[in-house]
Amino acid sequence: MKLDARRVEGFLDAPGACRAVLLFGEDVGMIRDRANRLVRAVAGGLDDPFRVAELERDGLPRLAEEMGSRALTGGRRVVRVRDITDAATAAVTAALDRGGEALLVLEAPGLPARAKLRTALERLSDAVAIGCYKLEGSALEQAIGTILSGLDVSVTPEAREWLTAHLGADQAVTRSELEKLALFVGHGGRVDLAAAELCVGDLAGLSMDDALFAATAGDVAETDRALELAMAEGTAAVALLRATLGHLQKLQRARAAMAQGASATEAAKTVRPPLFFRREPAFVQALRLWPEPALEAAATRVWEAERACKRTGTPAETICRSVLLGLAQRAAQQRRR
Repeated sequence: MKLDARRVEGFLDAPGACRAVLLFGEDVGMIRDRANRLVRAVAGGLDDPFRVAELERDGLPRLAEEMGSRALTGGRRVVRVRDITDAATAAVTAALDRGGEALLVLEAPGLPARAKLRTALERLSDAVAIGCYKLEGSALEQAIGTILSGLDVSVTPEAREWLTAHLGADQAVTRSELEKLALFVGHGGRVDLAAAELCVGDLAGLSMDDALFAATAGDVAETDRALELAMAEGTAAVALLRATLGHLQKLQRARAAMAQGASATEAAKTVRPPLFFRREPAFVQALRLWPEPALEAAATRVWEAERACKRTGTPAETICRSVLLGLAQRAAQQRRR
């Protein structure tokens, strides 16, 4: 069953008669946060041994048994499986066919859009597949305002813009940073730019976007540091590669504006959503370092790297790091000319 995006938030707190929920996408923190909400909504907590069963992928043969079991203390049970892949499709559908009242929560970071598991669950009337993707632009800005409002804190427009540029790579990290910020200003307080810059740490600020802007601007050291932090946040390698491709496409569109006579600075202004003002210098520098043929070749390399993550035995993190640092080194060479 497909769930309207507007109904997702309410559903997470009241899954009702639904028997299976697949959480997939690039935002590992959002997947984890939503899974936690589902477990709490059904079982009342995350660690009740009688009502919550957590299985690793090698525990799939026990899935049907766990789904059919009843809690000794009464109440509905939850069976949670992390890092699920398409290989689990048969086990999942067989377990659902056998019946049982438990809610099955499946966490699938990086699951392909056309995955068999997703397709199988969307065909069922009592199962839901929910995409979990990085928020950006106006959606992220609105989410920041909503979270802070729920914490009884307001925010100035300048601070909201800054937070939008520095958060969003991982929802769990975003929420944690905003909770820390709300604690700093206190209930009924107001977050201004100074408070945001003081409280939001390097782990949130130096993340995926920082790696992308640093790489195309030729800052090898910053690329390496930001990559390390992005991966520490839980950002999947495939998600990083897809974001890299999107960043290169923004540069290509800006390059097209330059071909029509715009300067690098003017072309940067055409990017949508608009660049945060502190990122503009790095973007403008990248436009001067990357002619269109080089951008096309880089985009092809990133696309091939994503395929390699799924088809070779090489660790995805190794492939991703090699590609991003390769882009940074190429840009750094151009800067030295």
